[in-house]
Amino acid sequence: MRTFFNVEDIGDLGKALAEAQEVKANRFAYQSLGKNKTLLMIFFNNSLRTRLSTQKAAMNLGMNVIVLDVNAGAWKLETERGVIMDGDKSEHLLEAIPVMACYCDIIAVRSFAGLKDRDFDYAETIVNQFVKYSGKPVVAMETATVHPLQAFADLITISEHQQKARPKVVLTWAPHCRALPQAVPNSFAQWMNAADVDFVITQPEGYELDPKYVGNARVEYDQRRALDGADFVYAKNWSCPGVTRPADYGQILSKDMGWTIDTEHMSWTNNGYFMHCLPVRRGLIVTDDVIESDHSLVIPEAANREISAEVVLKRVLESL
Repeated sequence: MRTFFNVEDIGDLGKALAEAQEVKANRFAYQSLGKNKTLLMIFFNNSLRTRLSTQKAAMNLGMNVIVLDVNAGAWKLETERGVIMDGDKSEHLLEAIPVMACYCDIIAVRSFAGLKDRDFDYAETIVNQFVKYSGKPVVAMETATVHPLQAFADLITISEHQQKARPKVVLTWAPHCRALPQAVPNSFAQWMNAADVDFVITQPEGYELDPKYVGNARVEYDQRRALDGADFVYAKNWSCPGVTRPADYGQILSKDMGWTIDTEHMSWTNNGYFMHCLPVRRGLIVTDDVIESDHSLVIPEAANREISAEVVLKRVLESL
């Protein structure tokens, strides 16, 4: 595996989940794979779970790890071609990427959407330059449009807690005070479409995700109807994806608190589990009583981030 961005990159999901449980049972069984190998983790944006879990996973595999915060302690990097660099950016990615590649065996990149130019974001302009110019395997630690390590961890968590063969999984939009990217819901939708689940997406009008991520999911604008009988409720905010209204890309179209997941919302489910990728805004996305309940999976999800990262890095190491 040379790149990890989409569910197709992981191959057979059943085998991936079995491998995840094998790794979880013995996280240090493959330390020889990473001996004398270096992972370079590049952050264009802040991180807590992704940084800690990916670094821990690499260490489990015996790897050396270098962490670079682009906006703290490094030159500011220009990402667009054809510009006159007379501003505050001292170095271009076109030179920085091959230099970074000299010092590592695998590159992991985290870069959020700018939410200003949909074409720029959805072309994955930044991470694709790493793929093109580094000559090294590239793993997405979240990009402008996807967050596959999170979605893989979510699937592992669902597989560990499902009570029936084909559970109903609902991705529901929830309100937020800031405009957020679509990376997490995009990847969650992509991975749930590939899994053996009954998958439903519910959101207000104008928040329709890109069709290539929606896939075969049922889209429901009535949240109560969507949550009826749900086994898993994945709450997440995202800004307007600009599918039906391109001019509104990245905008907040609604702050309707009626979409906040509370005890009443969970009562519509089949004694469902609550899920969220974290960090979460309490009182906006979810109420305290729901996120603190014994059916909240936010901590197990976060713990499984180490496992998803280790499976991915293990497979990349095996391909070197």
